[in-house]
Amino acid sequence: MTAQKMEFKTEVKQLLDLMIHSLYSHKEIFLRELISNASDAIDKARYEALTNGNILEGDGDWKIRITADKSAGTLTVSDNGIGMTKDEIVQALGTIAHSGTKEFLTMLKEKDMKDNPELIGQFGVGFYSSFMIADKVTVITRKAGKDGQGVRWESTADGSFTIEDAEKNTKGTEVILHLKDDDKKYLEEWEIRSVVRKYSDYIEHPVVMDIEREEDSTIDKGKKVKTTTEETLNSRKAIWLRNKSEVTDEEYAEFYKHISHDFTAPLKTIHFKAEGTSEFTALLYLPSKAPFNILYKDYKLGPVLYVKRVQIMDNCEELIPPYLRFVKGVVDSSDLPLNVSREILQANKQVEIIKKNITKQVLDTLRTLKDNEYDKYLGFYKEFGRIVKEGIHFDFSRKEQIADLLLFPSTKTGRDTFTTLQKYIEGMKDGQEDIYYITGATYEEALKSPYLEAFNEKDYEVLIMLDEVDDIIMSSLEYKGKKLKSAGRGDIKLDKAEEKEREQAKKKYEKIIDLMKEQLKEDVKDVRLSSRLKDSACCLVADEGDLDPHMEKILKAMGQEVPAQKRILEINPAHPLFGAMNALFEKDGKSPLLHEYTQMLFDQAALLEGSKPKDPAAFARSVAKLMVENAQRVAS
Repeated sequence: MTAQKMEFKTEVKQLLDLMIHSLYSHKEIFLRELISNASDAIDKARYEALTNGNILEGDGDWKIRITADKSAGTLTVSDNGIGMTKDEIVQALGTIAHSGTKEFLTMLKEKDMKDNPELIGQFGVGFYSSFMIADKVTVITRKAGKDGQGVRWESTADGSFTIEDAEKNTKGTEVILHLKDDDKKYLEEWEIRSVVRKYSDYIEHPVVMDIEREEDSTIDKGKKVKTTTEETLNSRKAIWLRNKSEVTDEEYAEFYKHISHDFTAPLKTIHFKAEGTSEFTALLYLPSKAPFNILYKDYKLGPVLYVKRVQIMDNCEELIPPYLRFVKGVVDSSDLPLNVSREILQANKQVEIIKKNITKQVLDTLRTLKDNEYDKYLGFYKEFGRIVKEGIHFDFSRKEQIADLLLFPSTKTGRDTFTTLQKYIEGMKDGQEDIYYITGATYEEALKSPYLEAFNEKDYEVLIMLDEVDDIIMSSLEYKGKKLKSAGRGDIKLDKAEEKEREQAKKKYEKIIDLMKEQLKEDVKDVRLSSRLKDSACCLVADEGDLDPHMEKILKAMGQEVPAQKRILEINPAHPLFGAMNALFEKDGKSPLLHEYTQMLFDQAALLEGSKPKDPAAFARSVAKLMVENAQRVAS
């Protein structure tokens, strides 16, 4: 049969254009795709051979071969798998026989292909990636179990291909890539080994290559002779598919370093196999150290996804919640299709089952580590604790389970010692209803806060939270029926007996409080008597539901717009200053000193909060004036 010229379907032309011009930084994936296709072809032949012995054709030694011919400038990937007929090769390589093809092409155009090389293998179109490095591709194939000649397919990606009969003595397929001058590096042994190890190391079938070496002659001493031996480039037996009892700690550690690009050994290895509604194997790792970019938006999370030992995605974020993004590893599914896409993953029930299993395994491992190897867990928590906390906010169904993993310094532990929510509850005072916490930039700063005065007097423990996300996350948490309440926000009521005293003081100081409210109405939401102050004269507190002042400063420092929020000025009715101001008010309610002292109280409260006085110069003058008056009084 003379060569017959045929046109590619329109969608293939579009796809070829996208691949050739958009994936230049990830060209090496062409070899992954060809090896994956060859592996699939062998799997099909092996399956059919179970019922049709003719498929074997006397050759049951399944193999994928790579041949580099530097003189011809060709790289060949061949297999002894199922092969194709003429009609099958026209259908397989001339068109994209999938539903949703238009949507797929639209997705490819919309996404940055340079950062998404895994898209190539997600729609069963990986063969076309060959044209990224080859200006001509030749395919010679013969269907297993069929008598007759093979078929030769050839294209230069010019919008058409030719097809004709070809001599082929064995079953299977050969893909011959005529490499472009700029891509001849893929003929080098080291480059081929590197790509196979990176992408296809755990393919079940051997990926072999003839390796030529110079060795000392055993006959003529002092001379070198060239020898050629067939070497298998892939390890074949996936470490995650081996029994745990067969894998050493050193092997686990080396594999972790291979997939994570981390130089340190992992903190913990999680290796399990799930059977039942979803069959998959997972080999996961808890790192010892946090990657430098784990808090950045572009951090790539999720384990490597394999389907039947074929790598599909480097980072499958659908398999793990973001608050466990530090987990590294591999998941190998028997149920997912090889052409699975991220869009399919998002709506796939099997994926959700895998995700739930992985999440449970990781959280259970962390709980066991915390209970049985606390020092190890403490090291882990210092690296990843702030990330685990995010689960409180994002994973409502596991909120309490995650809360059990959290560690906090407190007013009773010291800076470098930690407690848990469970221990806190066990040490709560009689009549205490809530779990109290305070946020701060440092442990020492939080410990000196005036907001803790009443808590210290009552010997109430207060958790000290130093991470930026703490207030947003903890303010919505309820743990074993106890709400977490900020010591610096809302109205604090620790003693019912003191509440009666405060009500009496409120009546006594009602008029001067009204005067202060009127003067400060542009600056504060309210002025009220405080239950939290014992030594300090005043403080500013956020209202219940308002943003914590510490968090507000952090957001502003990050350049984010934060709506203006007025604080509540709390006054300590037991402080001598307030008593003196009230006496002055009763003597002369229009005294200008009342206006000056009220402003000074507000500025003093702002300083205690860590903010600036409204008018720093005026505040400094008022302080200097008081110092002079006091000095003169002492001198006289």
